[in-house]
Amino acid sequence: MSSIKFAIIGCGRIAQRHAEHISKLGCLVAVCDIIHERADKFGIKYGSSVFYTISDLLKSNLAIDVVSVCSPNGLHATHTIASLQAGYNVLCEKPMAINLQDCGAMIQAAEKNNRRLFAIKQNRFNPPVAALKKCLEEGKLGKVLSFQLSCFWNRNEDYYKNSWKGTKELDGGTLFTQFSHFIDLLYWMLGDVKQIQAFRKNYTHQNIIEFEDTGVVILEFYNGAIGTINYTVNSYGKNMEGSLTLFGEKGTVKIGGEYLNELEYQNIDQYKIENLPKGNRANNYGSYQGSMSNHDKVYENVVDVLTNNASISTNSFEGLKTVEIIEKIYSSSVFL
Repeated sequence: MSSIKFAIIGCGRIAQRHAEHISKLGCLVAVCDIIHERADKFGIKYGSSVFYTISDLLKSNLAIDVVSVCSPNGLHATHTIASLQAGYNVLCEKPMAINLQDCGAMIQAAEKNNRRLFAIKQNRFNPPVAALKKCLEEGKLGKVLSFQLSCFWNRNEDYYKNSWKGTKELDGGTLFTQFSHFIDLLYWMLGDVKQIQAFRKNYTHQNIIEFEDTGVVILEFYNGAIGTINYTVNSYGKNMEGSLTLFGEKGTVKIGGEYLNELEYQNIDQYKIENLPKGNRANNYGSYQGSMSNHDKVYENVVDVLTNNASISTNSFEGLKTVEIIEKIYSSSVFL
C-alpha cells in the first residue's frame, strides 16, 4: 500500500469501484456528495471525512494528493478545475467532459497549477485490446484499411429513472456515457478523424432521454482508414456485444465479447496472438453491467506516476481527443 491520499467527489455507482481500489493502494481520506446518505455511507465504510459540498471539501486543508472526480459527466469540468486550482492532482472519470472547450480549460488548469490530470480509459488494459495495440505498433497488420466498431448494449427505462443520466446537460449523449471508451480505442489505434457522416434516432426511449438511443456513423481517418460505428442501447433484455474489427494489409483481427474482452478472430501473416492473460470482470451494477473493471490498473498507474515518476497510461490530451471525436459525430449527424 502506498502513502497516497485520495478524496472522491460523487459517491454514486462508479465511485464504489474507485473506493475499493483506493483502499487497496492508498488511503481514502475524504468523500463528498450532495446526497448526504451516500456520502455518510462511504465515510462510515472507509473511515473517511465526509463533506456535502465541493467548497467545504476543497477548503478543508486535509492532506490530499489526488481528487477522484466521479460526479455526473456535465460536472466533470467544474469539479476538476476547482480541485486543480485548490492544489490537488485529479483523476477524472470518463468522459473527461462533454465538450471540447471544457477539456481545454481542464488541461490549462492542470498546467497553470502544476498538477497532474489523469483520464480514465480502462478498456485499454483489456488483454486482447493491449495485444492488438502491440500488433499495430510492431506493424504486424501493415497499413490499416478499414474497421468496424459495434456497440450493442441495453439501457432500459429503470436505468435512467430519477437520474441525471439521459439529460443533455449532465449526461451529454449515449456516446459519452455508454461508449466513450470504445471511441477512445479508435483514436488510440487509428489517430485523428478527417471526416464524418452520421445518423441518429431515438426509437424506444421517447420522454426518457433527451438524445439518441441508436446511431450509425461513417468515419475517415487521416491515415486513410475508413469504417463504421454502429451503436445502440436497444439490445433486447441485456448487453449483446462490444466489438472492434480491424482489416489490415497483412491481417484481420476481431476483438469481441460483450465488452471488448475476447479475441474472437485473427488471421495475421506469419504471426499469431497467443497466451493472453485472463481479463477482469465487467463492472456489475446489479441491474446492468458496464465496461471491463480495469480501474485497478488505472490506480496502479496513478500511484506509480506520483511515487516513481512513471508515464501516465492515459493523459488528459487523449481524454480531450475522445471528446473531440464524439463532438464531431454529434455535430455532423442528422437526427432522424
